[in-house]
Amino acid sequence: MKSIAVLSFSLTLAVIFSGAQSATFTIINNCPYTIWPGTLTGAGKPQLSNTGFELASGATQTVAAPVGWSGRFWARTGCSTDGSGKFTCETADCGSGQVSCNGAGGTPPASLVELTLAENGGQDFYDISLVDGFNLPVGLVPSTACPSTSCPANVNSICPPELALKGVDGTVVGCKSACLALNQPQYCCTGAYGTPETCPPTDYSKIFKTQCPQAYSYAYDDKSSTFTCTGGPNYAITFCP
Repeated sequence: MKSIAVLSFSLTLAVIFSGAQSATFTIINNCPYTIWPGTLTGAGKPQLSNTGFELASGATQTVAAPVGWSGRFWARTGCSTDGSGKFTCETADCGSGQVSCNGAGGTPPASLVELTLAENGGQDFYDISLVDGFNLPVGLVPSTACPSTSCPANVNSICPPELALKGVDGTVVGCKSACLALNQPQYCCTGAYGTPETCPPTDYSKIFKTQCPQAYSYAYDDKSSTFTCTGGPNYAITFCP
């Protein structure tokens, strides 16, 4: 596995929103093909200036986020534009019809990088989530001596047939969560299974956890999957680390 910790990248602090410092994310594509990363801001706040872009193999792109930002990053694959100008993707399509996602999230299955940035010197919280399934390996590395997290394995290669999303050529391009694929309460942690005590890991979620021990494998996978950092670091997000 390539080490994303030793990748050379330049991270800077920007001053925006009346002098408030922001975090800079450097998005790196180590996949042997083009991907189309997307961003989504949560909590009803304004979207980032860049909500989706094309990223060639080996290329990088920086995205700045304001203090207190909360949201997610993911990457789309197998994208193209049809004769009418509509842009669509095989995996994690955001449904905007454009390269920019414009406030829409990626359609599962999608490997997610989720962050909530601190305000007033507090802690950042971050994780990699496979709760909605997997489409690409991904890793997150802070610019300071805080924990990194990653899902470096290709879950698609061992995805059970009942969870598999296949591309136009028949290959597995994504692995759905059991909740998405089977829509049963025990997999979705709903109804009688709506608490950590009544919704333990399932054989399906264990597949994801075995492949990516640091990533969220189902809704109540907090203890081993949520990470924190104090000090306002910047972050590198690498697809196919």
